[in-house]
Amino acid sequence: MFTENAVILLGMIVLAALVLNLPFGYLRVKTKKFSIPWFLYIHLPIPLIFLLRTMAGFSAKVIPIIAAGAILGQLLGGRLNKAKVS
Repeated sequence: MFTENAVILLGMIVLAALVLNLPFGYLRVKTKKFSIPWFLYIHLPIPLIFLLRTMAGFSAKVIPIIAAGAILGQLLGGRLNKAKVS
């Protein structure tokens, strides 16, 4: 399994994926669904998350855990945009 340090590092990567996706979720929510900007706002953070995962030495087995953080970041960013007072 994972050592304690590996679990902490994985948690930091998940948190980074969440924080990285907040602004993209914020922007995505006000764009037309399935448009080019909408697609880009979802997919632009992926290369950086990939780099973080590979530099940390994690295999593809942890992708679902990291993806959960990224999806949560997108959703929270969208909620922040919808909640702002106009």
